[in-house]
Amino acid sequence: MATKKAPKKASPRTTLAPVTKVAILGFGTVGSSVARVLAAQKFPGIQLTHIFNRDVDRKRTSAAAKFVPKSVLWTESINDILRSDVDVVIELMGGLKPVELWLTKALTAGKSVVTANKQLIAYRGAALLKLAAKHKAQLVYNAAVAGGVPVIPGILQGLSGDQITRLSGIVNGTCNFILSRMENGAAYATVLADAQHAGYAETDPSADVDGYDARAKLCILSRIALHAELDPDTVATQTISTVEAIDFAYAKELNCTIRQVSRAELNGKAVHARVGPMLVPRSSPIAWSHGTQNMVVATGRFGGDTVFSGHGAGGEPTAVAVVSDLLAVAQGCTTVHLPVKKREVVSDFLAPHYLRFIVDDKPGIVSAIAGALSKVGANIDSILQRPGYPKHRLPFVVTTEPCLTSTIEQAIRSIARMDCMLEPPLCLQMLVADDKAEDVELPAGI
Repeated sequence: MATKKAPKKASPRTTLAPVTKVAILGFGTVGSSVARVLAAQKFPGIQLTHIFNRDVDRKRTSAAAKFVPKSVLWTESINDILRSDVDVVIELMGGLKPVELWLTKALTAGKSVVTANKQLIAYRGAALLKLAAKHKAQLVYNAAVAGGVPVIPGILQGLSGDQITRLSGIVNGTCNFILSRMENGAAYATVLADAQHAGYAETDPSADVDGYDARAKLCILSRIALHAELDPDTVATQTISTVEAIDFAYAKELNCTIRQVSRAELNGKAVHARVGPMLVPRSSPIAWSHGTQNMVVATGRFGGDTVFSGHGAGGEPTAVAVVSDLLAVAQGCTTVHLPVKKREVVSDFLAPHYLRFIVDDKPGIVSAIAGALSKVGANIDSILQRPGYPKHRLPFVVTTEPCLTSTIEQAIRSIARMDCMLEPPLCLQMLVADDKAEDVELPAGI
């Protein structure tokens, strides 16, 4: 009896995954790291086709270029990118001009954009997001804050169901590198030079040490977490360059350390926002961050505190975030969009303050300082004076009970005019571990 052969199984139909063509604008530290990650991972369907850079011949012959496929077009003409069939433009050049114009043209042409440009997103992000939506493109910028730490997608995708009321943390790895090294005894100038040599700080470090970089990042986080659109120029900043070794010694006596902290808190229709060096209790997670690490604490009405931590400076951590954004765009992932309102920015916080003076010692100085503080309604909490310093250049510290920053600044202006003062007084806010100071209701209009 003949047996029937089993019918052959039909071969499954295979369809080739669409290819996402990618251009990189800027082949510096991050751009070259992105190329290296793409070469190492060999993601299916991702094809690097263009690299744009000024003085492109120098970049094309650099050591980092060995990770770039030979098929890639290197160019100094942005029009080669804009007129191409590239699907995603990765912008890693920074700044507003001419990048804003270029990305506007890319989005208008329907090309999606991935960027790590915190200044661009802080100042122009809202308008560019609207433009991207209009032309059915995507604008993704998760790498713009905290480098490789997924704080933006973490808040957008993981915490959007909560009502975030407060943000605080460290979002500038360069300043954290400097201050954590100073905590161990190094001098500011020495550590700054080391940071510049390592590529963490620019030749002109003002964007980092004076707080402008962190300010832009704080405004981006405020938009996604507090749903508040802030004008970066209205957010108060304070430089870390006036912090000295003696301040870490006194901070240690107060069971604190010093970090550049970015803070934003929703209070009615206003947002209280500030960036600057602050005394942080050693019990706070923010004090645990060292080197180039970033840390952001998001406080929700329902979920409480959520902490994001990791390396926030350097090419490879940032490249990881950029490539992750690229993959999300290529796979058609969409992000959460919640309504955002423009908010007034107020720089005042109710907090204890650390005041460090360097004086030519003479009788009556403490009494005069106490009088100036009393005149504005500020109360002294403690006075610290370490032994071993000469009387003609004596550093000592006064800490105050919680009061508004503007109140302390008013007293400081008066104290700075005293004949005994050899340097402008240093005034730093002090974070409170249990945040009781921040729970006090601020006066109307503040």
